[in-house]
Amino acid sequence: MAVFSVKNKTYSRSLLVGNAYYNPTPPSVEYLVIAGGAGGGGNWGGGGGAGGYRTASGLSVTSGVSYTVTIGAGGAAGTGAPTRGGSGSNSVFSSITSTGGGAGGAGFDSSLGPLTGGSGGGGGNDGSGSAWLGAAGTSGQGNAGGNGRTQSTTPNAAGGGGGGSGSAGSNSSGNQIGGNGGAGTASSITGSSVTYAGGGGGAAGSGGTQGTGQAGGTNGASGTNATANTGSGGGGGSNAGNAGAGGSGVVVIRYSDAYSTAASTTGSPTVTTSGGFRIYRWTGSGSITF
Repeated sequence: MAVFSVKNKTYSRSLLVGNAYYNPTPPSVEYLVIAGGAGGGGNWGGGGGAGGYRTASGLSVTSGVSYTVTIGAGGAAGTGAPTRGGSGSNSVFSSITSTGGGAGGAGFDSSLGPLTGGSGGGGGNDGSGSAWLGAAGTSGQGNAGGNGRTQSTTPNAAGGGGGGSGSAGSNSSGNQIGGNGGAGTASSITGSSVTYAGGGGGAAGSGGTQGTGQAGGTNGASGTNATANTGSGGGGGSNAGNAGAGGSGVVVIRYSDAYSTAASTTGSPTVTTSGGFRIYRWTGSGSITF
């Protein structure tokens, strides 16, 4: 792009190459960075929290600079024994980091409560202590998990829903009635509307499926795994079933198709042009250089 000055003011314009204008580097990009969602807790456990959801436009980029892309993994599922789920891993684009989802708490173990994250994990059924309380999310990225219940309050109580990017997870509301996972958030950055980062439902009966978070297991059943590259939380496991694993994250950037394709990429992003934008979508870690 040519740069010139007139009366102390700076202007820029495209360079004419042959019969076409050549715009080598966009001044900024729009991004969507979704971290890995967490796994649900086992043995009447809470739903996994969604991975952090961050999106904005106007992120400056520079020609010749390699920008890192890291795709966070989803957290492991808790087992039928009292096992807390695994937290999701962070996703990164350039200076933007989204925080992995917080693990869903296990049932019947006060030392295995839910963990904080992009969105917080749901609390499990706990015989004592405070492990049934939902964990906090990260401001600007997600919401808190819902509360489970204690044996002293409700026998055979279920887990709370994991937090989602759009809303907090719901509390367990009674005997074998798990809380719904928090709602996810829709984005059209790829050209079509996709919902990301929903919280996993707590075990059991009415475990949540809001957003893209997955249902908790019913009595004797397993929770459901979250869909890959959505950053959603896995469902909590019931008394005999394992919980569900969290979904991996995703990174998407786009900019006006008046600018040229990137000089190079790694990680094999899907590259499309739609609605006047060049769109790059990574499901595996890599980089981009303009």
